[in-house]
Amino acid sequence: MYQFSYAEVAQESSASAREREREAFDHMIASLERAQAAGTRSREATEAIYAARNLWSILVEDLANPENALPEELRASLISIGLWVMREAEAIRLGRVDSFDAMIEVTTMIRDGLEA
Repeated sequence: MYQFSYAEVAQESSASAREREREAFDHMIASLERAQAAGTRSREATEAIYAARNLWSILVEDLANPENALPEELRASLISIGLWVMREAEAIRLGRVDSFDAMIEVTTMIRDGLEA
């Protein structure tokens, strides 16, 4: 599992930090894709839900940190996305949603935005 804190990321160059974030998103996307193939009641789904909630919990905490260098509006938008992903993961876990497609799509867009 890829875990990092704002303090660790702040010590690295922005290119290095961005690469670690991208790797974390790559890992999560791969996990979500395995879960989609195996089904929402599979062990892969449980692992993907855990990975998504864990990564986004870390990111939301970092984004909420006043020392985060991103513009406030961008931070707020990313926090909103993270909270949506966590709610979507919970909806899948509870059987209210039967696909990981939306989570995969949103997570892929965020990951691809790290290249910019």
